[in-house]
Amino acid sequence: MTSATAETETPSPSTADENAGEGAGGVRGVPDAVRRRLSTLDNWLNPYSWLVTAVIVSIAAVLRVVGLDRPKGHIFDEVYYPTDAWDMLQHGVEWDEKTNGPAYVVHPPLGKWLIALGEKAFGNNELGWRFPAAVAGTLMILILIRVAYRLFHSIVLAGAAGLLMTLDGFQLVLSRTSLLDIFIGLFILMTFAALVLDRDHYRRRWLKALEDGHDPTGPRGRIFVFPWWLLAAGITFGLACGVKWSALFFAPFYALLVVVWRVQARRSAGMRSPIRSGILGDLGYLILSFILTVIFYLASWTGWFVTDSGYFRHYREANGLDEPPFLGALLNLIHYHHEAYTFHSGLTDRHVYQSWPWQWLLLGRPVAFYWNGNGDCGATSCAAEILLLGTPLLWWSFLPALAALFWFGIARRDWRAFAIGTGVVAGLLPWFYFAVADGRTMFTFYVMPALPFLILAVVYALGAIMTPPAGTAAGAGRTDRQVIGTIVAGVYVLLVALCFAYFHPIFVGQLLPYDDWSARMWLGSRWI
Repeated sequence: MTSATAETETPSPSTADENAGEGAGGVRGVPDAVRRRLSTLDNWLNPYSWLVTAVIVSIAAVLRVVGLDRPKGHIFDEVYYPTDAWDMLQHGVEWDEKTNGPAYVVHPPLGKWLIALGEKAFGNNELGWRFPAAVAGTLMILILIRVAYRLFHSIVLAGAAGLLMTLDGFQLVLSRTSLLDIFIGLFILMTFAALVLDRDHYRRRWLKALEDGHDPTGPRGRIFVFPWWLLAAGITFGLACGVKWSALFFAPFYALLVVVWRVQARRSAGMRSPIRSGILGDLGYLILSFILTVIFYLASWTGWFVTDSGYFRHYREANGLDEPPFLGALLNLIHYHHEAYTFHSGLTDRHVYQSWPWQWLLLGRPVAFYWNGNGDCGATSCAAEILLLGTPLLWWSFLPALAALFWFGIARRDWRAFAIGTGVVAGLLPWFYFAVADGRTMFTFYVMPALPFLILAVVYALGAIMTPPAGTAAGAGRTDRQVIGTIVAGVYVLLVALCFAYFHPIFVGQLLPYDDWSARMWLGSRWI
């Protein structure tokens, strides 16, 4: 892992004066300190990084696709989403076969439309309704590798991030099951990737402007940078909201990242008053990005808009209220959202597999998706289960990794620690609030959007133990700390792989002798 970049530093007066002189008198080169602070990953086309990416993604795809049509039938909440998806192909909206009318559902339609794509391609069967989830899970690993490479500038650490997600049972199970959570996880990660690319684009433009002689301290200190990637983030965030509303938890945290990163870039470039001089532009582009979020979220409801049979589609007309074209449909949709929010807020029914946020990272109560005690396993008693369980060694590393992330983030003033920690907080903290405030029914799969950031925290910690001590001369060769750190990191990834292999049968529903299944229930009744 490259050494931390202390972006919060303000350029020294001598640096600012030098920048000003360059802007007034021509190009004399950008000071190394400024260049370092504005540096980004330039060698993103490195063929070795793409080779590592291709190998790991191929392994992930095999693990997620092979045997995808087993077990047969709907498992866990597959009784809802694939059925809704198939009905949407027939009617354009979710349908209640019992009443032969529209069904009332409380999640937006995009995730079900994605499932419907698989059913359209392969039919209304196990492969059809699970294949889109497998694709989404594999894409998550691809994007995570490239994000990790952007963050750490290290092929080794990028590969470690991809391997750890590939070998996580939690992500594997959700990639092989037709639920919505893998899709929201994908779009939340895509949004973060777009924000990282926007950060790099903004900083590269500033560095190029300085190299061309721009004076950041002059009356026209600001430069124009069109935020293509920030707008792309607005689109992918709209898609995330189109799967589940819980994506909205990330909105203020992602907005904070954008503002902080842009202020830091302007400060690093030597701009006077970097907050006041650019904040209006930052907020304006964020608003434009959020407008795209709303547009693409509404687009996910196209089936509801273009038909007359959707639930609450003509609520106002049915209740004697004016329903003007277009506006009436939006008002009806707002009413739909109000009713769905009321349902979610009042959902406190007890469930055998419910869990609380403080249990999630400890694997305190995983969800059993499938169980079958029949079949020939060569023993008198058999068991086949699909348990939504994170690979234990990996998940029990999350809390110490977060502690290391917090420590190094403060000690090194490292923007990467701040970014990763922000994703973890956005994905977990709101659920703590709802657990305490209203005791809402929750399940461990709610942690899915936070998972990439938890894995990045582990990789950050691995990189920290592999980083040479501050002050080590460049070109001095590998230090003992680097060698030992690399060995420790390699052994850790190997142990995670072995742990994954041991638990793999209960991730995919493989029939086992009952004693072998029982031996894997490490926390006893908490996992049964």
